[in-house]
Amino acid sequence: MAKIISAIEAAKLIKDEDMVAIGGFVGSGHPEALTAALEARFLNERAPRNLGLIYCAGQGDGKDKGLNRLSHEGLVRRAIGGHWNLAPKLGKLAVENKIEAYNFPQGTLVHWYRELAGRKPGVITKVGLGTFVDPRLEGGKLNSKTVEDLVEVVKLGGEEWLWYKPFPVNIALIRGTSADEKGNISIEKEAVSLEILSMAQAVKSYGGIVIAQVERIVANGSINPRQVKVPSTSVDYIVVAEPEHHMQTYSEQYNPAYSGETRMLLSSLEPMELNERKIIARRAAMELIPNAKINLGIGIPEGVAMIAAEEGIGHTMTLTVEAGPIGGMPAGGLSFGASANAEAILDHPYQFDFYDGGGLDIAYLGLAETDQHGNINVSKFKGRIAGCGGFINITQNAKKVVFCGTFTAGGLKVQVADGKMIILTEGKAKKFLEKVEQVTFSGDYAKKISQPVLYITERVVLELRPEGMVITEIAPGIDLEKDVLPFIDFKPIISPNLKLMDPRIFANEPMNLTLQ
Repeated sequence: MAKIISAIEAAKLIKDEDMVAIGGFVGSGHPEALTAALEARFLNERAPRNLGLIYCAGQGDGKDKGLNRLSHEGLVRRAIGGHWNLAPKLGKLAVENKIEAYNFPQGTLVHWYRELAGRKPGVITKVGLGTFVDPRLEGGKLNSKTVEDLVEVVKLGGEEWLWYKPFPVNIALIRGTSADEKGNISIEKEAVSLEILSMAQAVKSYGGIVIAQVERIVANGSINPRQVKVPSTSVDYIVVAEPEHHMQTYSEQYNPAYSGETRMLLSSLEPMELNERKIIARRAAMELIPNAKINLGIGIPEGVAMIAAEEGIGHTMTLTVEAGPIGGMPAGGLSFGASANAEAILDHPYQFDFYDGGGLDIAYLGLAETDQHGNINVSKFKGRIAGCGGFINITQNAKKVVFCGTFTAGGLKVQVADGKMIILTEGKAKKFLEKVEQVTFSGDYAKKISQPVLYITERVVLELRPEGMVITEIAPGIDLEKDVLPFIDFKPIISPNLKLMDPRIFANEPMNLTLQ
């Protein structure tokens, strides 16, 4: 029978040099009461020290919450994470070479827990081949302090695979909604279920301790057995959190449409302003196919859903979020990971089974930096660690990938007038470079598996072909010699059949888009 204790008592169970697994996705499912108590104990007692930290999705508000609470010198010795951008304080320790730091694909990490749960030999997958995770490049290491190889290239059946090695995890900090008196955990008010079962079982397989944060204690027999997400056999301690440390997301205390209790009335969306973001989103939406199963990245790619709604074709596609929701309307900001009116919410590992198995028809992701080989970098920039998150799993395995972003960055101003694209002020930073700082998406791997890849900007469309990066379309009003080539650090191939982008994209009226 699990023991009910306070968050302070729970923090005292963590010893020096323990490897601690923490669940969460932004703020959803993150056990804030437990990380807050662990921070408070360290600040008061300078203990525990030199912890290992492992987590899958980014957890934090970009300021002080989530994993930012653990970003104190001496508290953490090693951090292994899927996404770093929401915990800039932790990232700063990595950049300053004060901790060992690894960045591995989010989906591979959630599968790693599941493999540990059954005492399997880690994860063997093709995810990460050709990227910075590949040990022939960086091995996922983020600084010079990090030297141990946790990933290895192996050959099976004559094919190359990456082996993500196993190691013990001593503590799991997870979160649910209700716990009965025996310790069974349900998640009825959580936005996502994540990998909490796999985490708990992985830790128990190594004789470790599982601590579950919940909102309430209920009598034995109160929870329908089908609604138990983590059984009492995998739970040691329970902490009941105060509401301020148990928000459903970091921006909403509780939205019943995220957990499926109710369905939200989705008000009609205002049409997007006709600017560079809408131009890119419109051109990207033209790649949609009937009944497409898609994933949308944050930022400009989110506009694809808005364009589909404007054009009356939103019902023909199914949006998925890596945290687990399928269908519905994905939330943004600090509620990202949740979806209102989802038709299904899968556990995190199963969603990535779907992605790794090629279930996505199209993935729309951001275009931060790209190079002459078609490589994309979204994970590391001049001293700032963003991390790959689910980017590698998604882009490497989708049937088609469309990268969406402005042609330059930093002060770009454009105008759309008379059906033409006009550059008013050019961006200060180039995004098409001779070599990216870090390879988050491998163009060579995409060519090897014959994956269609597009790079859509407000002024040109490029396509990755066997012969290289090819400019296939140009916006009306854009001069190739003046507005394009001077801002590319490599020599692209100009298609002999270069054509103008569809004029409907630049008109201030619906495109009457139909799917082919």
